[in-house]
Amino acid sequence: MPDALLPSPVPPAPLLPAISQRLTPAQFDTLAAAPATAEWFANLSNARTRRAYRLDLGEFMAYAGIARAEDFRLITRAHVLAWRTSLEDRLLSGATIRRKLAALSSLFDYLCDHHAAASNPVRGVRRPKVDSAEGKTPALSEHEARALLDAPRTGTLKGQRDRALLAILLYHGLRRAELCALRLQDILPRHGVLHLRVRGKGGKLRYLVLHPTAAERVSAYLKIADHGGTPAAPLFQSLRATGAPLTPDGVYKIVQASAALAGLSVPGLGVHGLRTTAATCALEHGADLAEVQTWLGHANISTTRLYDRRHHRPANSPSLKVEY
Repeated sequence: MPDALLPSPVPPAPLLPAISQRLTPAQFDTLAAAPATAEWFANLSNARTRRAYRLDLGEFMAYAGIARAEDFRLITRAHVLAWRTSLEDRLLSGATIRRKLAALSSLFDYLCDHHAAASNPVRGVRRPKVDSAEGKTPALSEHEARALLDAPRTGTLKGQRDRALLAILLYHGLRRAELCALRLQDILPRHGVLHLRVRGKGGKLRYLVLHPTAAERVSAYLKIADHGGTPAAPLFQSLRATGAPLTPDGVYKIVQASAALAGLSVPGLGVHGLRTTAATCALEHGADLAEVQTWLGHANISTTRLYDRRHHRPANSPSLKVEY
């Protein structure tokens, strides 16, 4: 991918006259000449989205032979249609093709808004249909969830940590990254009730009431954990590196190991499956869908609906409601 597309780190401009650090003339000229494509990348706040879109855009540039940012002005709908056909020929999933086209469309929308392109050639290009009415992530039954919660052994630091970690996931529906970002100071009272302060996508904060069972398990874990009494210390830490937070991959491995201990065999089960399980359980026990949307940190309620697996459970089948 050309360097022109990659945003270059530049020291921030001074906010007050008293600050001595200022842009040099060379830095000023560089920023003034920065192409809109670089600005678009810089405005993608989510690291995962930025990484995925960078790969998708790089793939299109390689396909279309784009070498400079200015070459985007020459792209027509015919180029996009040909790329879509090549993606289909590679037997990529509909969801993957839709994401790649969305990345390209997002860039062109930005270029159009900043008068760097006359039109968006992706508009009007048919995107593959995907089954958006049903999510693919598996969810556990309530019996399986209880077995998973109790799988880690008590009496050891690892066991107590993992029991607390699973309780936070299953009772609050956090994402992996959100769990890893928790600090001791993120357990705090609000209106006389303990809450979790969660940093979601885009840096958005949400406050979740701490479930009593999760509170008990976290308390038991912290009694034997050595967090040094530092409020900013990671809540869930690696046992190998003192003071280091668990990584998302580490959390995934804990879920997998705990599922094996519980004797669960659920294809595709991961941390996201526990998030789906939490949402389904909350809805099944009377939680409002809009409240669950806020609880999960979803921007769109249609995303929340994908987490509802109540209709998957045999016990809820209309077949079992029929009586003669």
